[in-house]
Amino acid sequence: MPSSRGIFAAEEIESTCYFPSTEVVTAVEFSPYKDTSKLIAYGGESRVCIGACIFNDENLHDFKFEHQVDILHGTRVDVISWSPQSTTNQYPALLRFCTAGGDRKLRCFSVDSKHNSIVQIFEGHKSYINDCIFDPVQGNAIASVSDDHTCRLWDVETRQEITQFRLLSPGVSVKWIPNEPNKLLVAQKNGTVKIYDIASHRPFMSFSTLASPLKCVDWSIANPIRVGGVVSNEWEIWDISQYSSPQACKEAHIEGACNFKWCKLTDGIFATSGYPGNQIKVFQVGHHKNPVTANLKVGGGLSWHCHLPILAAGGDRAVHLWRLEL
Repeated sequence: MPSSRGIFAAEEIESTCYFPSTEVVTAVEFSPYKDTSKLIAYGGESRVCIGACIFNDENLHDFKFEHQVDILHGTRVDVISWSPQSTTNQYPALLRFCTAGGDRKLRCFSVDSKHNSIVQIFEGHKSYINDCIFDPVQGNAIASVSDDHTCRLWDVETRQEITQFRLLSPGVSVKWIPNEPNKLLVAQKNGTVKIYDIASHRPFMSFSTLASPLKCVDWSIANPIRVGGVVSNEWEIWDISQYSSPQACKEAHIEGACNFKWCKLTDGIFATSGYPGNQIKVFQVGHHKNPVTANLKVGGGLSWHCHLPILAAGGDRAVHLWRLEL
C-alpha cells in the first residue's frame, strides 16, 4: 500500500507517498492538461504504464492510485510527453502520448477505452533522443531533439518529418508552452538556447549559459518570461524579456545535476534532480533557505502536477510523490 507521508514540511524528506512499478522507473509524466490531470504515465526498461492519481486537495493522506494499462515498449523509456488530444470526459475515451526510446525512435501511442493500444513509430534520428514534446494546442505535431545535432518536427498523422533545425551541439531539451504555441525553445549541450518562430522556422531569440555542459532546460508555464535549467552541477534562471545573462544561479547537486522542472502552479518554484544518487531538490527563486531534499534509489524522471503542488519522481520499482506546502 502507498505510504501516506511525504509532505514537504522539513528540509530533508525521509519517506514519501509512492506507488509500485514492476521496473526501475526511468521516465514519469503527469498529464499537463486539465481534463486529464489525474493521469500519469511512467516507464522503465521495457514497458510504459498508465495510471490515475486521485488526490485530496489538501494533503496526500487520502491519495489513491488506480493502475489502468501496461504497454510493451520493447526498449528503455527515456522521455514521455502527453498529447492534448487525450480525453477521458468524452466517448470514446482516448489516451495519446509519445515516448523517446533507447533505440533512437519515437513512438506515439493511442489507447482506447477498452485499453487497446495502437503505436506509430517515427524513425530518422541518428543518435540518442534527449527530449520530445507534443504541440500543446492541437497535438498534430511532435518536436524532438537528439545527440545527432538536430531538432526535428514531425507530423503525427503521417509520421513524416515536417522540418529540421540543424544544431551546433547535441540537443538536450525542446519545449512548447500553451501560452506561446507559435514559439519553440531548443536548448543545446554547448549552452546555447534558441527560441524559434514556428511559421518561419527561424530563431528570433538566443541566450547562453555561464558554463557547459547544459543538461536540461524548462520553460515556465506560470511565468513565460522565465526559463530555467541545470548546467554542470548548478541551476540557472533567465529572464528572457531582458536578453541577458542568467539572473540567478546556484549549486544544485555536488556531483552533477541532470533534470530541471518548473512547478506549473506557482511562479518561482522548481525542482532539480542529480547526483549523488537520484537526489531531488526543490528551490524557490529569491529565497536563500536550504532547499527541500530527498534521496532516492536509482531511477529517473521528474514531473509536477498541472494544478496541485505535487511532484513525482521515478525510483527503484516505484514512483514517489511529494506535496509542497505553499
